[in-house]
Order: sequence, then structure tokens, then C-alpha cells
Amino acid sequence: MSAPEAQRSARPRALRPSAKVLPEHARGHNRSLVLQHLYRGGLQSRADLARETGLTRVTVSDLVAELIADGLVVETGQREEGRPGKPAILLDVNRDGHRIIGIDLSDTGVFRGAVLDIDGGIVTRMEAETDGAAGDEVAAVAVHLVRALVAAADRPILGVGIGSPGIVDLAGRVLSAPNLEWSDLALQSTVEKAIGLPVLVANDANAAALAEHSFGAAVGDLMLIRVGRGVGAGLILGGMPVFGSRFAAGELGHVVVGTDGGELCVCGKHGCLETWLSVPRLRAGLAAASDAAARDAVLRTAGERLGIALAPVVGALNLDEVVISGPVELLDGPLTQAAIETFRARTMAEFHGDLTVRMSDLGQDIVMRGAAAMVLSGRLGVS
Repeated sequence: MSAPEAQRSARPRALRPSAKVLPEHARGHNRSLVLQHLYRGGLQSRADLARETGLTRVTVSDLVAELIADGLVVETGQREEGRPGKPAILLDVNRDGHRIIGIDLSDTGVFRGAVLDIDGGIVTRMEAETDGAAGDEVAAVAVHLVRALVAAADRPILGVGIGSPGIVDLAGRVLSAPNLEWSDLALQSTVEKAIGLPVLVANDANAAALAEHSFGAAVGDLMLIRVGRGVGAGLILGGMPVFGSRFAAGELGHVVVGTDGGELCVCGKHGCLETWLSVPRLRAGLAAASDAAARDAVLRTAGERLGIALAPVVGALNLDEVVISGPVELLDGPLTQAAIETFRARTMAEFHGDLTVRMSDLGQDIVMRGAAAMVLSGRLGVS
């Protein structure tokens, strides 16, 4: 089987393990199962874990001993109990034992990165100006930022997660990122060779969707619209990320919206959603507007185009919510309201009228925190 065929045959696993599996697959899965219950529940005894997971006490004790030896779980002390007998020893994930490096390559003119704890909290921040660089030059800026963050980490590093614009395959190769002039760039292996640590690379909108799933207010099936230098979407359906057969699920930015033409896009087409909605295009439109009414019209027009793009997706997938991530001062208000009005006018209220459309609460850290969620899921099987 060729590498592309192997990648296409791969299927994402559920982000949160919830049940035991067959013996031949059990060890790794059950290890993640125990970690997941501790990661989300915290402060449980071995007996608690056995009851919650359905595993035997012997299996749980063996797994916990292994996880303690690996520095991933710690004993926190005895439970205060009012009944006779020896108090249970409580366990938790070793929340301060490791760090994760999260990188966001999606913004205009700057790459952002952070050292995070395993709960997604920011420990150290750094930025690197890109100064209009592209191709190999801007890739070198990303590597330099990763190296600087690795040097700043005060704990062992669990892994590095990178959210990149463009189409990214499951091996962390950026197949196409027109705004950075990247084509078939082996970003994951390049960074791994540079730092000697595990690295995971994904599309920035997919990373942002994982952040909303792991650290945000997600309640079910969701689409996250990421608006920055470009426009993309991340999908989580049935607890699983959706990548598509050629890793381009959610690539709404280069879908032509409407039949009335539009400005030339970097991809070569006219009228792509990105030409209406990307941050540089919005800022340019607002700067050229003569008054408040004209500025409001710029935002509402962009929102209408987003609503046109969303309507068939919402209709096809019957989502619980659409979450928008990007500059609040641009997106929250007339733009989001116009998007809601437009897609509701184009879908059946009986089935989609209660769809929630909201701004993410995770701010500009969403891709970095999503990169941390990628590492947690990929390295520990938790989210």
C-alpha cells in the first residue's frame, strides 16, 4: 500500500474512550480509558476507576502502577471517609508534570506559540513576526519559534502541536497553503528533525474545533468557522473529527459563494468566501468605508456570504451548533447576525431553527489550545 493510500485508509478515533475493547487491543485503549476518567473526573480511587470503567480492580491497579511509573498519574492522599476501614488513596493525572508546545500559524504577519500545561493553560507565550516571508523562509520562522518555546519549557515536554492554514494530511504534510506559499511541505517531519520531540500538525480550523471540544463550551456536533488570514472550518461529528477523503473537509474558504463574481482570490478563482470574510479583506473594506453605515454594510455583506455557505452544510449535517472564531470586533455583531438571518432563510426551521450560532470564548488562544488538545489525544488518548 502506498503512503497516500495508507493515509486515505486511516480513520480518526473517538476523542474520548468510553468503554473497554477486545483483549488484543485492550492495553493501550484501557490505559487511555483510565487517563480519560482521571483527566475529566479527577481525584478517584482505584476502586472508583474500576467501577467507572468496567475494568477489574487488578487491571486498574496494574495500569495505575504503570502510569505512576511513567509520571502521568500521582497519588494525592487519602480520602476523608466516615466509615471504618482503611481510607482509599486518591489518584489524579499529574497535571503539573508535563508541558505541551502549541503553535498557531494562522494569523497575518505573526506566528504565535505557547508552552501550555495539560489542562490547556498558558504558561509562557511567544510570537514571531513573519515580515511577509513565504515558502521555505516562513517555514524556518516556525521552526525557530518552536525551538525557542522548547528551550523555555520548565517541565518535560509531552509533544508539540501545530495548527497550520491549508490542507494538511494525517502525516502532518501541508499539501497546500496558498497564503504561505506552501505546497507539499513535510512540516511535521521537518520540525521533528529539528527538535527531536513528537510533533503533530493539523489544519488550524481543525485544531480550533478540538479546542472547543476539549476546553470550550461545545455541546454536541459542531462546525467551527475559523476566520483569520484565510477562512476554514473544523467539524466534529459523533465525538470524532472529520478530515475527508483527501483531508479537505471544512475547506469553505475557497468555495465560490454566489454567482455574481467577486474579487480575485489567492487560489485563482473569483468570489471565494475568503475574499469576503478573511480578516485582511474585512479590514481593507472597513478602511475604505466612508461612514458607519458603509462599515456596517461591509460586515453584513460578509455575514450574508457566510450564511449562504453555511446553509447547505447545516442542512446536510443537522448540526447542534456553529461556533465562529476570530477577531471579536469584526465578527461579533452585524456580521454574525447577518449570517444567522441568511442561513435561517435558506434552511427548514422545523429541523434547523434551534441551531446555536455563537462566538467562541477561547479568543486568540484557540488554535494554540487546540494544538495542545491534539497532543493530548495523540499521545495520551484523552481530550
